[in-house]
Amino acid sequence: MKQTIAMISIVVALIFGSIGALLAADFQAGFAAFQKGDYAAALREWTPLAEQGDAKAQNNLGVMYAEGHGVLQDYVTAHMWANIASMNGDKIAPKLRNAIAKRMTPAQIHAAQTRAKDCIGKNYKGC
Repeated sequence: MKQTIAMISIVVALIFGSIGALLAADFQAGFAAFQKGDYAAALREWTPLAEQGDAKAQNNLGVMYAEGHGVLQDYVTAHMWANIASMNGDKIAPKLRNAIAKRMTPAQIHAAQTRAKDCIGKNYKGC
């Protein structure tokens, strides 16, 4: 399962080139930090992008929470971000969300869906 999540993050990284020039620099900086194991720096780069609605950054936050990279492992938060990324058009996010859901109870999935709805209502701020 961890291999599936890791593979998804690699695929996301390979397709980041479609992001605008300004966002690409921040996304790429986050990716470079992630690859070096500097998860705090990746989180600093990707969180503002996710809060601006960037689906790829949202998906990568899902990966970080699913694997516990730089954050406490939290499947509810991981599912929330993957679900939001999916709704925002990221093509990889549904696979990530479904892989995470296999590790969750129905109550946790419901909590993640509720948090995703609330997060969208807050324009992705403070999620």
